[in-house]
Amino acid sequence: MTKDELIQEAFKAMKHTYSPYSHFPVGAAVLTSDGEVTYGANIENASYPAGICGERAALFAAYSKGYTRDDIVALAIVSNGKRIAAPCGVCRQVLYELLNSDTPIYLATPDEQKTVTMQEILPMAFGPEDLAE
Repeated sequence: MTKDELIQEAFKAMKHTYSPYSHFPVGAAVLTSDGEVTYGANIENASYPAGICGERAALFAAYSKGYTRDDIVALAIVSNGKRIAAPCGVCRQVLYELLNSDTPIYLATPDEQKTVTMQEILPMAFGPEDLAE
């Protein structure tokens, strides 16, 4: 699957958003090494912390199916904003732990695309390797 095809899959996922508070739909698609695509969309809640971002929903769905960071080939995250929306801080932390550092992350709007790495979006990250045993 090409980068553009995965981005289009993320736009399909965005149709399933529940975003009545922010009015900012986000879709995500995870591509695995066996060619499966797992989807996620942001789901909001009146109790704001109870919601979930699209990229975390997609990654958690992939992990729930038994995939791990070594199975994930790429992640696409899309929105229909005026500019590309990068993952929030919580999502960056989750992506750092659940993706390999070289996994491409495709960010897109209908008019713009950008490919980033974890190093670019979360330099000097804190992770499991920083915890004392």
